[in-house]
Amino acid sequence: MSAEEPLIRVVRGVPTAEELAALVGAIVIRSRPAVAPAPKTASAWARSGRPAGPGGWRAAGLPR
Repeated sequence: MSAEEPLIRVVRGVPTAEELAALVGAIVIRSRPAVAPAPKTASAWARSGRPAGPGGWRAAGLPR
């Protein structure tokens, strides 16, 4: 592919500027690698308020 060769060529029809922009936008979005967002971890402060272990919620309601 040379520098003068277009990346996209319209074979039939006369697209409007908006149609061409939509096509280019769709191609750009599809060409990006799909990366799953990293799972958010709870802060130590948030984890400290959660009952731990099996039956933790039940034990949290009991008097200490």
